[in-house]
Amino acid sequence: MVKSLAMQAEFIQEFGTCVFDVTLDCEDGARVGAEKDHAFMVLALINKAQSAIKSVACAVLPRVAVRVHPVDHPAFEQDVEILVGGAAQALCHLMIPKVDSLAELERALVCIDRAAQSSSRIDPLPIHVLIESPAAVHCVADIVAHPRVQSASFGLMDFVSAHGGAIPASAMGVSAQSLPEDLDQFSHPLVVRAKLEIAATCHAFGKVASHCVVTEFNNAAVLETAARRASRTLGFGRMWSIHPDQIRPILAAFAPDLTEVVHASRIICAAHAADWAPISVNGTLHDRASYRYFWQILVRAHQTARLPPDDAAQVFFR
Repeated sequence: MVKSLAMQAEFIQEFGTCVFDVTLDCEDGARVGAEKDHAFMVLALINKAQSAIKSVACAVLPRVAVRVHPVDHPAFEQDVEILVGGAAQALCHLMIPKVDSLAELERALVCIDRAAQSSSRIDPLPIHVLIESPAAVHCVADIVAHPRVQSASFGLMDFVSAHGGAIPASAMGVSAQSLPEDLDQFSHPLVVRAKLEIAATCHAFGKVASHCVVTEFNNAAVLETAARRASRTLGFGRMWSIHPDQIRPILAAFAPDLTEVVHASRIICAAHAADWAPISVNGTLHDRASYRYFWQILVRAHQTARLPPDDAAQVFFR
């Protein structure tokens, strides 16, 4: 966790923007019986990071979140009281795992908002949810549509485990080819269906879909291929990393190609000069429908530091 926070600060210096979140883990990170001590350790890290930020003049704020225990876990309310009650102002969002229904989410929000009030946070704390079971996929629209939900992530390994052996262990990993017979996380029908349900639902409600982890962290080529599939094929907007070495390959896979950025900049700048009337670029008609697409390319380029500093489209982000 300490290394992740340090890396985030280094990346902010390098890119001039915060290109990844750090989520401090209280669910799988805590030993059984030591949940309270672990939560206080995480709180101390958050407060230390906040003190460091205040002592350095930086226009870019880091994004630090916490994953608490599931709503039905005995440590959930304790996590929320310690972390939200003690550091709500410093959190960009709270991650709630294993949300299976809208009722569970609303029950969690009662506890979260009570703790946030005690910490004097004024604006509602955004919520990220983990969809990790067949029941959660069945109810994903109700969960994601909630106005407090900002993003939904797919919890691959818990999803596979929730099927009682009906999905093989191979679906927790990534094979070299992802052929149908490999039954990995990009070829097993039930896993792919769940990913598509989450991504499509997030797009329907204007939320961010976040792809699951790839555990093969020693193989950069496998990771980057998986990240590109998650972005280009399945429509996810973000992806989890579980190791520092995964961050740059994921950023590269989710960022638009430079040729794509240059093309988008040319179209949007020409459209702006034409007051958004239809235009022709290289003999191809563009109007407001395609402008929307190419504007989104520029936004992604800006968020991932892929928009060159001297590009004419920089004017839109000043």
